Amino acid sequence: MSTEKVVVGVLAGIAVGVLFGVLFAPDKGSETRKKISQKGTDSLEGIKEKFEELTKIVLEKFVENGSEELAQK
Repeated sequence: MSTEKVVVGVLAGIAVGVLFGVLFAPDKGSETRKKISQKGTDSLEGIKEKFEELTKIVLEKFVENGSEELAQK
């Protein structure tokens, strides 16, 4: 299984867990909506950070493999 699929799966699981936790919390509707909005923003920021990390890793591997191919020629 690729690292990308694992990261996406974990992030999706976290997002669903947070959403259900907030939806079933005993708060007023307006408070629940605020919490959902905040958790969504937090989750989006987390996803962006993970995506940037994954992009960095992929680019490093790409450059590393490209350097090896150039050295072989």
